[in-house]
Amino acid sequence: MRITWTGTEHTACVCRRVCQRGFWETDSGPSERGPEVGQLRETENIGTDGQQLMSKGTATKGHRHSWPHGGAQTQLAPWRGTDTAGPMAGQAPEKRGLRDSQDASGLQDSLFSSESDNSLYFTYSGQSNTLEVRDLSCQVDMASQVPWYEQLAQFKIPWISHEDSCELGIQNLNFKVRSGQMLAIIGSSGCGRASLLDVITGRGHGGKIKSGQVWINGQPSTPQLVRKSVAHVRQHDQLLPNLTVRETLAFVAQLRLPTTFSQAQRDKRVEDVIAELRLRQCADTRVGNKYVRGVSGGERRRVSIGVQLLWNPGILILDEPTSGLDSFTAHNLVKTLSRLAKGNRLVLISLHQPRSDIFRLFDLVLLMTSGTTIYLGGAQHMVQYFTEVGHPCPRYSNPADFYVDLTSIDRRSREQEVATREKAWSLAALFREKVRDFDDFLWRVEEGEPEVGTCAESAAPVRDTDHLRDSAKPPGSVQQFTTLIRRQISNDFRDLPTLLIHAAEACLMSLIIGFLYYGHGSDRLSFTDRAALLFMIGALIPFNVILDVIAKCHSERAMLYYELEDGLYTAGPYFFAKILGELPEHCAYVVIYGMPTYWLANLRPSPEPFLLHFLLLWLVVFCCRTMALAAAALLPTFHMSSFLGNALYNSFYLTGGFMISLDNLWTVPTWISKVSFLRWCFEGLMKIQFKGQTYPLVVGNLTIPIPADIILSTMALDSYPLYTIYLILIGISSGFVVLYYVTLRFIKQKSSQDW
Repeated sequence: MRITWTGTEHTACVCRRVCQRGFWETDSGPSERGPEVGQLRETENIGTDGQQLMSKGTATKGHRHSWPHGGAQTQLAPWRGTDTAGPMAGQAPEKRGLRDSQDASGLQDSLFSSESDNSLYFTYSGQSNTLEVRDLSCQVDMASQVPWYEQLAQFKIPWISHEDSCELGIQNLNFKVRSGQMLAIIGSSGCGRASLLDVITGRGHGGKIKSGQVWINGQPSTPQLVRKSVAHVRQHDQLLPNLTVRETLAFVAQLRLPTTFSQAQRDKRVEDVIAELRLRQCADTRVGNKYVRGVSGGERRRVSIGVQLLWNPGILILDEPTSGLDSFTAHNLVKTLSRLAKGNRLVLISLHQPRSDIFRLFDLVLLMTSGTTIYLGGAQHMVQYFTEVGHPCPRYSNPADFYVDLTSIDRRSREQEVATREKAWSLAALFREKVRDFDDFLWRVEEGEPEVGTCAESAAPVRDTDHLRDSAKPPGSVQQFTTLIRRQISNDFRDLPTLLIHAAEACLMSLIIGFLYYGHGSDRLSFTDRAALLFMIGALIPFNVILDVIAKCHSERAMLYYELEDGLYTAGPYFFAKILGELPEHCAYVVIYGMPTYWLANLRPSPEPFLLHFLLLWLVVFCCRTMALAAAALLPTFHMSSFLGNALYNSFYLTGGFMISLDNLWTVPTWISKVSFLRWCFEGLMKIQFKGQTYPLVVGNLTIPIPADIILSTMALDSYPLYTIYLILIGISSGFVVLYYVTLRFIKQKSSQDW
């Protein structure tokens, strides 16, 4: 009988304490408990140089433990350095060893499992996928990685490329990954991970392929093929904070799944993804962000994965998914990704330096430095490979940490940089020499060894999902618009603190202005005082709207950029949803601000002047809102957009006709006044309140009635009829709306974090 220990964590060389998790396996099957998902199920002779595990639960010096564990055993001796034997702690009965290991395993399962089961609820049922990179060399323009506004600050011209700023980000890279495998790309900062993911996903941010090709399922990579086959989960979570987990996934399902899906099928897909990602316990909790309390960081990251998983991609690529998470949450997340890979998916993730319990979950590891491959093969073989080339891992060290440090480029001095770079190049050349005869460029312990982590082909006929996806019709523009506007209204009206603050702001400003003029009849205020009141009514409210709208747009800018890049919707439906979705809040804001001031200041009480006054106020606030939307979409940072918005507002304010007479403006301010919505609002309010009225002018003991039309003509505020003013304001707002659409359509909505 052949007995094998398959553990997953090495802590010491004593057999009774070496593995905190595992099971004994015999020819007749596992003893007492079976393997979990992702663990090795086949048996293997243990030991080297003819040493094998003896029966009755005893172990020899050369027994193999799974450090780090990726599904197969490694030899203990190489990573322990020269002390490869280790003292024997005594012969323990088999039953006691089984009970101890089972208790320890149960404890760790309870710690590292989000839910008790390891079932696969949502597997990929399409054909197997392959991702292959052949002789890839990519040149990166480092100057393009710097935002254009920072280049202008450094007195550089952004659109001129400099040859000295280009360097090779990837050099002669080769690998091949199949469905059922999880490939982890590790390395120090600047090793080429980001450049590689950009090339694979087709997001060439400053990168240019010099040679080589990326192949997906045997076909050269194209943007259409990438969009159809590859899901890309970015490093930063960009989700609406006030929606629940289930609502977030439900809205994406409406946007992403084809029209052939019924509502019941969409709901089932959402529930399947929630179950697969172990999000049942927080499905009805708000997603949240750093300002809004919601789900935990790990759960939010799994929601981001679920957004991409909804359309059931065969290839899942994640950019540093564990960054910003604690070790416990990071382990849970990578365990979820490992389970997704076992569901016949190809999972590719990039990491800095994973800790040991995360490292053993990987099937394949690609160690890079300066864009070259140092090691590509099974995670469980990494220690053995470097031991053979003369770099054994020290005892009790994490191989990921040790070998990333070993291959990092030390730039603290010129001499150290040259020495570490030469060492990295020599290791890269040695690896290329060892794998030149393998078509998948994977290093193996033995030439006939089976591939790691691949899923067996199903005997059942495989559905041609590519054909189904090609023939399925995606949601049209109307459905995208209705879904987006419902999503926006749901998110906005759940943000009660912000809504209450805006309402209190409008009410307080209205009451302050109203009580300032309260108690004065129409004949007790001078013409100048009443003109100042009307100018303040039209000029003060838009100022608060500018910063609110710009801040809100920039908080959603990164999410908009990602969703447009993924093809979730187009710019047109989002544009109309954004404009129309804010109208309810806009109308409520104008009502709360306009009504108290009108009655407290004792303006004309008849219905017609009131309605005309309210409509004009609505138009000027809408003009200001659309101007803020255009400024937010035009410039990449909040500070730049707010500067532009305030600059435009101040220009319109000063040329509004109250601070200085319009007849006294020189040429440029006169042109600005033509498009100043504050000027047209002031002129319209003056016409509503004074047109056709007679205003008493007191000179000593004399009271002279003066027609208000003469005063308006003197101030150059009677050049156009009232209906023309409304049309002009509609035209100005339409101009800003068109500018907003053009910026959405032709300017990439990159946020500052995406440069």
